[in-house]
Amino acid sequence: MMKENIEQCKDSVIHKARVDAVKEKMLSDDKIYDLAEIFKIFADTTRIKILYSLFEGEICVCDIATFVGTTQPAISHQLKLLKQAKIVKGRKEGQSVYYSLDDEHIKNILNVGLEHIEEGKVL
Repeated sequence: MMKENIEQCKDSVIHKARVDAVKEKMLSDDKIYDLAEIFKIFADTTRIKILYSLFEGEICVCDIATFVGTTQPAISHQLKLLKQAKIVKGRKEGQSVYYSLDDEHIKNILNVGLEHIEEGKVL
Protein backbone atom coordinates (compact mmCIF):
# COMPACT_ATOMS: atom_id res chain seq x y z
CA MET A 1 0.00 0.00 0.00
CA MET A 2 1.39 3.36 -1.06
CA LYS A 3 1.49 6.12 1.54
CA GLU A 4 0.09 9.44 0.43
CA ASN A 5 2.57 12.28 0.65
CA ILE A 6 0.96 14.96 2.82
CA GLU A 7 2.39 18.43 2.54
CA GLN A 8 3.56 20.08 5.73
CA CYS A 9 4.80 23.54 6.59
CA LYS A 10 8.55 23.93 6.16
CA ASP A 11 8.63 26.66 8.79
CA SER A 12 6.75 27.12 12.02
CA VAL A 13 5.52 30.67 11.51
CA ILE A 14 2.03 31.12 12.94
CA HIS A 15 -0.20 33.40 10.86
CA LYS A 16 -2.04 34.98 13.78
CA ALA A 17 -4.60 36.90 11.71
CA ARG A 18 -5.68 33.73 9.87
CA VAL A 19 -5.79 31.67 13.08
CA ASP A 20 -7.85 34.38 14.78
CA ALA A 21 -10.25 34.59 11.81
CA VAL A 22 -10.80 30.82 11.92
CA LYS A 23 -11.29 30.88 15.69
CA GLU A 24 -13.88 33.63 15.32
CA LYS A 25 -15.94 31.56 12.85
CA MET A 26 -15.45 28.19 14.57
CA LEU A 27 -18.53 26.38 15.81
CA SER A 28 -18.93 25.61 19.48
CA ASP A 29 -17.82 22.17 20.63
CA ASP A 30 -21.48 21.24 21.20
CA LYS A 31 -22.42 22.13 17.62
CA ILE A 32 -19.40 20.28 16.24
CA TYR A 33 -20.41 17.20 18.24
CA ASP A 34 -24.03 17.43 17.01
CA LEU A 35 -22.88 17.84 13.41
CA ALA A 36 -20.60 14.80 13.68
CA GLU A 37 -23.49 12.79 15.15
CA ILE A 38 -25.82 13.68 12.29
CA PHE A 39 -23.23 12.56 9.75
CA LYS A 40 -22.80 9.27 11.63
CA ILE A 41 -26.50 8.63 11.00
CA PHE A 42 -25.90 9.00 7.25
CA ALA A 43 -22.98 6.54 7.40
CA ASP A 44 -25.11 3.42 6.91
CA THR A 45 -26.25 2.00 3.57
CA THR A 46 -29.55 0.68 4.94
CA ARG A 47 -30.44 4.08 6.37
CA ILE A 48 -29.55 5.76 3.06
CA LYS A 49 -31.87 3.34 1.23
CA ILE A 50 -34.62 4.10 3.73
CA LEU A 51 -34.18 7.82 3.22
CA TYR A 52 -34.27 7.47 -0.57
CA SER A 53 -37.47 5.43 -0.25
CA LEU A 54 -39.01 8.47 1.46
CA PHE A 55 -38.08 10.96 -1.28
CA GLU A 56 -41.50 10.57 -2.93
CA GLY A 57 -43.45 10.99 0.30
CA GLU A 58 -44.92 8.88 3.08
CA ILE A 59 -44.41 5.15 3.07
CA CYS A 60 -45.24 2.45 5.62
CA VAL A 61 -42.72 0.20 7.33
CA CYS A 62 -43.73 -2.91 5.39
CA ASP A 63 -43.25 -1.12 2.06
CA ILE A 64 -39.87 0.24 3.18
CA ALA A 65 -38.81 -3.29 4.18
CA THR A 66 -39.84 -4.57 0.74
CA PHE A 67 -37.97 -1.77 -1.03
CA VAL A 68 -34.80 -2.19 1.08
CA GLY A 69 -34.99 -6.00 1.02
CA THR A 70 -34.85 -6.67 4.74
CA THR A 71 -37.20 -7.44 7.63
CA GLN A 72 -39.68 -5.08 9.23
CA PRO A 73 -37.97 -5.34 12.66
CA ALA A 74 -34.64 -4.34 11.06
CA ILE A 75 -36.31 -1.38 9.34
CA SER A 76 -38.09 -0.39 12.56
CA HIS A 77 -34.76 -0.32 14.38
CA GLN A 78 -33.22 1.95 11.74
CA LEU A 79 -36.31 4.18 11.67
CA LYS A 80 -36.08 4.58 15.45
CA LEU A 81 -32.52 5.92 15.06
CA LEU A 82 -33.57 8.21 12.21
CA LYS A 83 -36.53 9.48 14.22
CA GLN A 84 -34.39 10.17 17.30
CA ALA A 85 -32.06 12.22 15.07
CA LYS A 86 -35.10 14.15 13.74
CA ILE A 87 -34.39 12.98 10.20
CA VAL A 88 -37.72 11.19 9.74
CA LYS A 89 -41.12 11.50 11.33
CA GLY A 90 -43.90 8.96 11.72
CA ARG A 91 -47.67 9.12 11.53
CA LYS A 92 -49.82 6.31 12.88
CA GLU A 93 -52.90 5.29 10.93
CA GLY A 94 -54.74 2.29 12.33
CA GLN A 95 -52.26 -0.56 12.65
CA SER A 96 -49.72 1.05 10.29
CA VAL A 97 -47.10 3.73 10.79
CA TYR A 98 -46.26 5.91 7.82
CA TYR A 99 -42.88 7.60 7.70
CA SER A 100 -41.67 10.65 5.83
CA LEU A 101 -38.61 12.88 5.80
CA ASP A 102 -38.70 15.36 8.67
CA ASP A 103 -37.98 18.25 6.28
CA GLU A 104 -36.44 19.15 2.92
CA HIS A 105 -32.97 19.60 4.48
CA ILE A 106 -32.52 15.83 4.50
CA LYS A 107 -33.13 15.58 0.76
CA ASN A 108 -30.73 18.49 0.20
CA ILE A 109 -27.97 16.87 2.29
CA LEU A 110 -28.23 13.62 0.32
CA ASN A 111 -28.41 15.41 -3.03
CA VAL A 112 -25.30 17.49 -2.26
CA GLY A 113 -23.46 14.32 -1.21
CA LEU A 114 -24.51 12.63 -4.43
CA GLU A 115 -23.38 15.64 -6.49
CA HIS A 116 -20.02 15.46 -4.78
CA ILE A 117 -19.43 11.79 -5.56
CA GLU A 118 -20.68 12.20 -9.13
CA GLU A 119 -17.97 14.83 -9.65
CA GLY A 120 -15.43 12.11 -8.88
CA LYS A 121 -14.44 13.50 -5.50
CA VAL A 122 -14.87 10.28 -3.56
CA LEU A 123 -12.37 9.33 -0.87
